[in-house]
Formats: sequence, structure tokens, C-alpha cells
Amino acid sequence: MTVPARAVVLTGITLALAYAIVLIGAYGSGHFLYDAQGQPIANDFINVWAAGRLAVEGHAADAYDWVIHKAMEVRGAGHTFDNYYGWHYPPPFLFAAFVLALLPFTTAAIVWVAVTLPVYLAALASILGWRAGLAVALGFPATLWNIVAGQNGFLTAGLMGGALALLTRHPVAAGVCIGLLSYKPHFALLFPVALAAARQWTAFIAAGVVAVVVALASWIVFGTETWAMFLASTPRMTTAVLGEGLAEFGRLQSLYGLIRSLGFGAAAAAAGQAILAIVLAGGIWTLWRSRAAYELKAAGLAAAAVLVTPYLYIYDLCVLGVAVAFLLRLSPRAVPVRECVLLAIAVLLLLAYPYLKMQVGFAAAAIVLGLLLCRVWTAHRA
Repeated sequence: MTVPARAVVLTGITLALAYAIVLIGAYGSGHFLYDAQGQPIANDFINVWAAGRLAVEGHAADAYDWVIHKAMEVRGAGHTFDNYYGWHYPPPFLFAAFVLALLPFTTAAIVWVAVTLPVYLAALASILGWRAGLAVALGFPATLWNIVAGQNGFLTAGLMGGALALLTRHPVAAGVCIGLLSYKPHFALLFPVALAAARQWTAFIAAGVVAVVVALASWIVFGTETWAMFLASTPRMTTAVLGEGLAEFGRLQSLYGLIRSLGFGAAAAAAGQAILAIVLAGGIWTLWRSRAAYELKAAGLAAAAVLVTPYLYIYDLCVLGVAVAFLLRLSPRAVPVRECVLLAIAVLLLLAYPYLKMQVGFAAAAIVLGLLLCRVWTAHRA
């Protein structure tokens, strides 16, 4: 039995409209953009604005100083707040932060979403076509959580989806997308494995060149001290987030976060994550060396990309939308009922995140990867 593809599209559109209603209601009740007193709400985006503002004022290296950076966050929001949203990105991301910080905080947050969302939409549209691509992108639950947080999930998913959509026809353009993904390098870990397995050396080299060029550009513009501060602060950030649970282990949507949430120590969690990473790398190598359909290879890489890293949050699951889009492309007219049911479960898990502070994202990604493995096994037997 199958479900017509138009039913999937209508479901995506319905969810997207529901998200719009939720956001409008949250804005009206003082829980989105501005609070009940009319003050800007400090969300994850405040760390980008604060880092960019420090760069604008000629102190880019101070973005990695937690005390100075927090003070700039308070200045941007216009009021004090309890949380600290750390800046942990490599210096090349300061280029985007610099431009955004030329605007007031809330305006910059709106512009950030308005600019990066089309990148995500274009990537999924290039995979599924505009109608289905927009429906899947806008209806995927991570879209809502990324907007609420003001995070970079749209950019990450857009670059990954764009790279995979372009790879077979325009390897240089795909390499550019992969190279730009170095702003969040833990999501590009498996690309070298896949590209080497598929002997996509043009894209491989282009990605490396772009990554080096943007790194050099950031060194020239923002200085040696900025890179030194980034390299010095990274171990501290890793210890705080992965070792001490600064951002709460329940929010980490990775296997590492799951193991820590169950009460195990950092060593056990790191070992579990490392084993998973090795298995995923081997699986991607085997899949990309095989004669499987390209859609299966692309979906596998996108799904594995979110599972391989210990540093994964709910808004990062926009990348999982890329995997879903490639799976749906295998069934352009009708989707098997079993797949629809499992995808519905994955969507419900992601939607339940505010009520279940646990690794629902990890579970959803595992479901999508399981669907992929079933497809691969079926194709292999055929």
C-alpha cells in the first residue's frame, strides 16, 4: 500500500501553517522576539550579534572571552538575563556576525532567519522540486525550533543539501558549499569519507580550497589573536558542554547526550560516540562505493552527519530534512505506507521536544537511517 505524494505535501503545508500560528501566538503573548514588557528576548542568536559587535568595534578576539562576550550580549538585549550563550564558532563565521551586528539585535535576528531560510528552501527545492521541497522544508519540525532559537540550522542544512544536490552535475559548486560548511565543521566530518569513496576529487579539492581560503581571509581580517583565542577556548568549551553539562545533557540530541542523560560518565559517553562514528564512517564508505541509487547515498550521508557528532541540538535537525527529501525523491508519486508511518513518528518525536527534554532528535535520526538501510537492503536483494 502507498500514500499519494500530494498527501505528504498537504501534510507539510498544514504543519507549516500550524507553526505560523504558533509563532504569531507566541509573539502576541510575549514569548517570541519580545517579552510581555516589550523587551527583546535573548535567544541563541544573541551570541552571534555580540560576537559580531565586538568585531565591528575592533575586538574580534574578545568574542572568545566569556566575560566580555556576555557583557556585550547584555548590551545587545538591553537588559540582564541569566543564561550565557557562548560563541564557539571558528573565526570565518565572524564575517556573517560582523554584517548582522551593524543592525540592532532584534532586527538582526529577523534578518538572519529571513536570509538563511531561503537557502534551506532552495536546497530542498533542488532535491524535490519547488512544491514538494517547500512543503517538506517548512513542515519539518526542526524549522520551527530553528526560528524560535534564531539559530543556524537553515544555513547548515542549506549548504549540505545544496552540496548533495549539486555534486553529480556541478562538483565545483558542491565543493564550495562543503567548504563553507567549515563554519560548523563537525557536520562536515563524513564528507571527506564519502567524496573519497566516490572518487569525487574535484569536489574534494574545491572544498579544501574554499575552507582554507575563508580561514586565511578571517586570519587577515580579524587577526592572529582571534584564531589563538578560538583554539584556546575550544577545549574549555568542550569540557563545559560535554564534560560538565553546561547546556544540559537532555538538550544534547546525540548518542553522547543520551548516555550522559542515563547517568553514565564522560568516558563511557565518549566511547559510545566514537564507536558509532566509526560504524557510520565505515557505512558511508561502503554505501558511497556501492552502486546504490544516488538518493540513497545522499540521504545516508545527511542522516549520518547528524548522528556522528556529539554536539547536536534540536535546531540542527534541519539537516535531517535533507535526508528525508532524498528518501522521498525515490518515491515521486506515492510513498509506501510503512515509510509514511515511520516518518510520521519521527516528526512527532521532534514536535514533542519541548515536552520531552530527551534525545528525541537522536531517535528521529535513527528512524530515518533505519528507513534508508531498509531501502538499501531491498535494492541489494533486487
